Amino acid sequence: MPPASVSRANAFHNNRLQARGGHGEPSEPQVKLPFPKGIAPIRLATRRLTPAAASLFPLSREAIVERLARPAPPPELNDLHVIALKEGVRVTEAAVLVPLIAHADALNVLLTQRTAHLADHAGQISFPGGRVELSDASREETALRETEEEIGLRRAQVELLGRLPDYEIPSGFRIAPVVGWIEPPFELKLDPFEVEAVFEAPLEYFLAAENYQRREYRFRGRHRHYMAIPYEGRYIWGATAGMLYSLCRMLQD
Repeated sequence: MPPASVSRANAFHNNRLQARGGHGEPSEPQVKLPFPKGIAPIRLATRRLTPAAASLFPLSREAIVERLARPAPPPELNDLHVIALKEGVRVTEAAVLVPLIAHADALNVLLTQRTAHLADHAGQISFPGGRVELSDASREETALRETEEEIGLRRAQVELLGRLPDYEIPSGFRIAPVVGWIEPPFELKLDPFEVEAVFEAPLEYFLAAENYQRREYRFRGRHRHYMAIPYEGRYIWGATAGMLYSLCRMLQD
């Protein structure tokens, strides 16, 4: 059993941690590892999705703002990972920041890797974010506050560009993904309890739809569909991959 101090800290941090994967869902295995006990893999083959977005680059800040302001495209017929929470379900509102890092020669996405000892979704890759608090004036405020708490990125360094469609997950979370533009230099100070590391990956990689995989599994008698996108030995899946795929579709010309 973990020390009492770790258990108390897990409880304290769960307010924002659960917003990224859904409480009670299993941890997806790392690349090339077997499925956890109790999860029966059903279909693991990579599928080609919509056409690649190679024509999107170079993408300017103004172009991203314009495309995020357009109506979101409806889900495709095989977007089975997209769900709508049933009427009457208790909904927990949350928000995350989708940080776009604008280097002089590259536009990257910043992601976090959670620490291995957390009670939920240990070691998984996510966006910074968490539950909406009563003091938050907007979902944008939630995303900026949580990002500053988790990785030390000051809100004054984030230019908000717009939102992606809300992303709902079976555990009852409704997540608002807020897209932000950050220009270096900037300093980060990671919350050592919650965040193991941060890393950047090219936005262009996430805008190529063929890099995504549609996958499914059975867990505790339930059938789940989800999106995944491996990247250089890292395995991004679930809500994070689903929101990245939403970004891919929103930014297509």
